[in-house]
Amino acid sequence: MTQHLLAHPHTLIPLTYFSEEYGSAKSSISEDLSIIKEAFESQGIGDLRTVAGAAGGVKYIPRTTHEHAAAFMETLIMELAKPERLLPGGYLYMSDILGDPKTLNHIGKLLASAFRQSDVDVVMTVEAKGIPLAYATASFLNVPVVVVRRNNMVTEGSVVSINYVSGSSKRIQTMSLARRALPEESRVLIVDDFMKAGGTIQGMMDLLQEFKATVVGCGVFVETADDADRLIEDYISLAKLQEVDVKEKQIMIELGSYFSNKEE
Repeated sequence: MTQHLLAHPHTLIPLTYFSEEYGSAKSSISEDLSIIKEAFESQGIGDLRTVAGAAGGVKYIPRTTHEHAAAFMETLIMELAKPERLLPGGYLYMSDILGDPKTLNHIGKLLASAFRQSDVDVVMTVEAKGIPLAYATASFLNVPVVVVRRNNMVTEGSVVSINYVSGSSKRIQTMSLARRALPEESRVLIVDDFMKAGGTIQGMMDLLQEFKATVVGCGVFVETADDADRLIEDYISLAKLQEVDVKEKQIMIELGSYFSNKEE
């Protein structure tokens, strides 16, 4: 039962399914679920919610406590702050972190935990580095992923394209999304790996207006601190890049806005 619940997050599973699957009475199943619920909560795995009634059942909601999240991110920040990660222009090399399945799994769970009550229909990101992070987040929300393209692809069919202004470079760029990729009036969670001024995320928000979609949240892995040209305000970050000293090869990073909310 534990394995089935973990593999089907945010899915209401009738008690009759477990009862028939394991040939046990519902009363026995309920007792087992109580033990699983207690274990999930004590280990910071998530919540097990019971829905009463004939159409009810049990639902696993992935959730990470702030204590577990902070411990994980503090360790990750130490890794991100290593001088050898510094690239020309003050950028950080993060491809190895976003390419490690175990680490990516943890990051995705943190973002999914933050937006677990937002009734998300789909996770959206823009190619390319944000794609693994979007899939990791979507796996814990049990929703599909939509990828915004910077260049049209013939395999996408009919697309909606818009021009947007890059917040940092002020250049006019183009992004597009296949018409059939996103149902109208969807509730969308935007996820990205890095945010400076937020021009790309604002572009995705503008693009979503063409689909009559609702942005229910925005989560980023790393943001830069105090960008005067920032275009968006309502978002959650896991880490904040405070300062980069290229000459001294020093990188100052702290916990992001995710940890400002103490609610668990």
